[in-house]
Amino acid sequence: MYDYYLGGKDNFEADRVAAEKAMSVVPDARNLARSNREFLVRVVRAMTATGISQFLDLGSGFPTPPNVHEAAPGARVVYVDNDPVVVSHNKALQTGPGVVSVHGDVRDPRSILSDPAVTGAIDFGQPVGILLVAVLHFVTDADRPHDIMRVFRDRMAPGSMLAISHLTSDGTPVTVIQAVREAYAEATAPIVFRTTGEIEALFGGMRLLEPGLVELADWRPELRTTRAVTTVRWLGAVAQRLRHLASDHDADASTVRRVRRLVSAVDRRQRTADR
Repeated sequence: MYDYYLGGKDNFEADRVAAEKAMSVVPDARNLARSNREFLVRVVRAMTATGISQFLDLGSGFPTPPNVHEAAPGARVVYVDNDPVVVSHNKALQTGPGVVSVHGDVRDPRSILSDPAVTGAIDFGQPVGILLVAVLHFVTDADRPHDIMRVFRDRMAPGSMLAISHLTSDGTPVTVIQAVREAYAEATAPIVFRTTGEIEALFGGMRLLEPGLVELADWRPELRTTRAVTTVRWLGAVAQRLRHLASDHDADASTVRRVRRLVSAVDRRQRTADR
C-alpha cells in the first residue's frame, strides 16, 4: 500500500483496493506517505552526519525512490522484507556491491541478524543505522514487539542509531482509527495504532535525539518538508546507543556501589562530628 500511496507501480491489487478505502477516510494519505519518506531521508542524512555508513532497513517494501542508498551514497545498505516479490524487485534494482536485499521477517529478528548476506554486509561491531520506518504499526502486540526490539538493540554497537515512525492513537479520532483498521483488514497486514508512550517504549530507554518523538514533519524539517493536513497522527524519532546496555546484574552492582559510597560518606561525617 505504501508504494501505491507514493505513486509507485509495484503493488498488489488487494493493497490498491485497501489503499483506496483508507483514502476515503484519510484523503491526505498520499501526503502522509510522502511525509514518511521525507522523514526517512532526513533520518539517514542525520545518521551519516555522525559517521554511520551502514544501514539495515527493515520492512523496506518496494524500491520506491528516494531510498536509503540514494540518501547515503556509498554506504552499505541491507534491505529486508518478508515478501519474496519485493525482495526480487529490490535485487533487480541493486545499484552496487554495497546494496543487498534479503528475505526476512522483522518478527523473527534472530534469523535476520544471522543471515549470511546481512552479516557479510553489516559489521555489527561498528555503528549501524537500523530503520523501522512505517513498520512496527504492522506488528501486533501478540508478536511481542518489545522482545523484537530488544534483540536488535542488543546487536547495536555504541554510536549506533535506531529510527522508528509509527501511527499513534493519541490525537487520532476513534472513528478514524476504526475505519483505517477496517480498510487494512483486507490488506496484506493489519494495522496497530499505539499511544505516544507505547511508541517511545519501543526504543527501550535509548537516548532520543532532538527534537524527540514528534510529528514526522516536525523532525528536523527542511524548507520543502511535506506537511499533511489530516486527522491521522504519525510520529517519528531517532535514538542513539551511547554505550552497551547494562544487564540487571550490572545495574544491581552499580546500586550496591552507590549505597556503599553513601554509607562511607555518612560514616566519615559522623566520625568528624564525634571529634
